[in-house]
Formats: sequence, C-alpha cells, structure tokens
Amino acid sequence: MSHTAVRVWRQRQLLGLLACIFLAPLALSFYLYYGGVGWRPDRTVNHGELITPARPLPEVSLPTADGRESSVELLRGKWTLIYLGDGACDGPCRRALYVMRQVRIALNQHMGRVQRVFLYQGDCCDEPFFSTEHHGLISLDLDSDGGRELAEHFRFEEGRPVESGRLWLADPLGNLMMSYPANADPKGMIEDLKRLLRLSHVER
Repeated sequence: MSHTAVRVWRQRQLLGLLACIFLAPLALSFYLYYGGVGWRPDRTVNHGELITPARPLPEVSLPTADGRESSVELLRGKWTLIYLGDGACDGPCRRALYVMRQVRIALNQHMGRVQRVFLYQGDCCDEPFFSTEHHGLISLDLDSDGGRELAEHFRFEEGRPVESGRLWLADPLGNLMMSYPANADPKGMIEDLKRLLRLSHVER
C-alpha cells in the first residue's frame, strides 16, 4: 500500500472516529426518548412551570392606582413579572413584590428589559410602602369588566386567580408563558430570566 493510500485510510479512520464521538450521544438520546424505552429527563432546564400553549393577554384598559387609565398594551415590549393580589397587600403579597424587585435587580445591566406589574382587586395602595419600597412598580386595578377578563388568563387550577399567590412571567409580545408557586426559589427565577434574556431577540 502506498504512502498516499495509507494517509487517506488513516484520515478516513479519523473522520469515522470523530463522527462516532459526535453522533453517538445524539443517537442514544433519540433512542431513549423516542425508542419506546420510556425514559424522560428528571427535570427540565427551566425552574418555572411552562404554560403550554402560551396565553396571549388581551389588550384592555385598566385604571392605575392613581386613577389614570392605562392600556395593557404596556405589558408588551418587555419581559414582565406579574403578581395578582388584594390591594391591601398582606404579608404574602409583600413578599411576592419583594421577590419580583430583587429578581429584577439581580439582572444587573439587563434589568431595564424587565418590568414589574401588580394586578390588584380592592383598595390600593398602602403608602408610603409602595412609593418608597417599590418605585417603578406598575399597579393596575382589576375591578372592571376588562380587569376580570384579564384575570381569567391567570387562572391556575381551582380558585380565584388573585388567590393563587403565584408569580407570572409574560414575554415581550404579551404572552403569558411561565408561572412560579408562591414559595419558588428566587435564584431559579433569576436563572430562568437570564437564560431568556440571553436567547431573546424579541425587543420593541
């Protein structure tokens, strides 16, 4: 065998070995997932619970805490952390607003791409708690036909949407796409948002 033939044979061997290294894990994963073995990963990458399919939020006008009218169009253009609760904002409500604030701050230079919204029923809002502790929080009143329509998109299992205690995440197109239980680890929320912000190119 000539030196050229030997060199070609070795190159083909090397290419075959590289193909096995790269393709074998892919083939194994396809076999485990689709081949009737029944294996599924223990957990998904995200920490929140994905809403499938995502729920497009209706465009309605709601009064703000200071009496102005504001369109829910403002829920578009940014990633939005949302909490629904009573306007009196008891302990669990205050914890939820605190978590939303700290999660957004933890995003550092990307915090401007995320906004916080409090959708409430009843009288709101306790001052100076809201103005001093939660500057920039958008508070919208659900006590209207439009508000009740909007609230229905946040229904989780049984009970009134404002009683679930969950935190919600909407994408920049106004689609509700993930939710977190009241006791969710904020670190997981931060990881999810950092990943979404890194992958997202949907900006207005």
